[in-house]
Amino acid sequence: MQKLHTQAEWIERAARVLPAAGFGNFDPGTIITRGEGSRVWDADGREFVDYLIGSGPMLLGHGHAEVIEAVLQQLPNGMTFFANNDKGIELAEAIVEAVPACQQVRFVASGGEADMYAIRLARAHTGKNKILKFEGGYHGMSAEAQMSLAPSRMQNFPTALPDSAGIPQSVADEMLIAPYNDLAAVEALLIEHSDIAAIIAEPLQRIIPAAPGFLQGLRALCDKYHVLLIFDEIVTGFRLAYGGAQERYGVVPDICTLGKIIGGGFALAAVGATADIMAHFDKSRVGAEQWLMQLGTLSGNPVAAVAGLKTMEVLRRPGQYDRLRALGQTLMDMQSAALSREGIAHQICGDPTLFDIYFTAQSVLDYRSAKHDTPTMGAVWNSKLREGGVFKSPSKLYPSLALTDEDLGITQMAIDAAAVAVAGI
Repeated sequence: MQKLHTQAEWIERAARVLPAAGFGNFDPGTIITRGEGSRVWDADGREFVDYLIGSGPMLLGHGHAEVIEAVLQQLPNGMTFFANNDKGIELAEAIVEAVPACQQVRFVASGGEADMYAIRLARAHTGKNKILKFEGGYHGMSAEAQMSLAPSRMQNFPTALPDSAGIPQSVADEMLIAPYNDLAAVEALLIEHSDIAAIIAEPLQRIIPAAPGFLQGLRALCDKYHVLLIFDEIVTGFRLAYGGAQERYGVVPDICTLGKIIGGGFALAAVGATADIMAHFDKSRVGAEQWLMQLGTLSGNPVAAVAGLKTMEVLRRPGQYDRLRALGQTLMDMQSAALSREGIAHQICGDPTLFDIYFTAQSVLDYRSAKHDTPTMGAVWNSKLREGGVFKSPSKLYPSLALTDEDLGITQMAIDAAAVAVAGI
């Protein structure tokens, strides 16, 4: 069979074998064929500075030499065993040492799995069924997570709206939805509903920062009403700080989930908590009625484990997070300066390690305020950045440690052109 090289040809092939011509993750009109360091190339050979970085895991950049070497050393010794392996145990030890909430961890293959098990674990431990989540919060693809993630219509709180077909009403009945950054709304629900097992939250919800005192307030409310607090740190773990948002903000949840960076670019995630809570994965400790069954063919596989271990080793080296934050702040500042020169109202929302722009003069506090005043501005901004050689998600920008001064120069030119284009709307 003749090898097809152009993007158009690959898109045509994809349309025949993939629903909606894609994997469901990203723009199916983009076919990436190679990544190296801070750059990616599409099937037509166009080169981009990569601020998508695989939706977060490639914090060191693509093809980091030390990570590749660790993987190559492991491959001849086995790729997966469906059994305990030494590298997976070493990774668990490193996570437990780094993350305050984790006395023990259980590995899975994806962040969505980890969040699903975290919810199930909270229910098993408390004997309660309801879960409180925040409107707009992303916690994977489970039925519970697909409640009020991106509702197309505004529903009165705390009614949950499914974001997907195929979810029974009974799931919605067990979910309570609250606005992010609103402690009064959370406490009102805790007072009204005595059967809440847990609150699940992203400590940085997509790119919306927690208001001062919000995470501390959640911790206090969970303690007051005997509810477990789950932090979804799939994105923020080992990104906001080596110990994640828990270290950055000084708030320790009862259960947390981790993913992306801990697999070093391979499929791996984890759920962690105290040994007492994690005992529900141990049938000999809790008995059949309290046992939480969990298994996965690739969970804790040694290839992902060594990639994660090496990535974490690099991140522990002095100055890495200072540099990541400095790069992110530089990118924030150059965007704000370009937009301000053009007189464009905007909010740069997030953390220097993960952020994006809303074209609005209003404060962004929750899902309902996280929007552009003129939706076309966001589309034009992202389109012009892509034209200028900047590859990013429509709603996030991930800095990586692979960025160079040349990358920042390319990005500056793309930003300046995008700001002019947006000003013309």
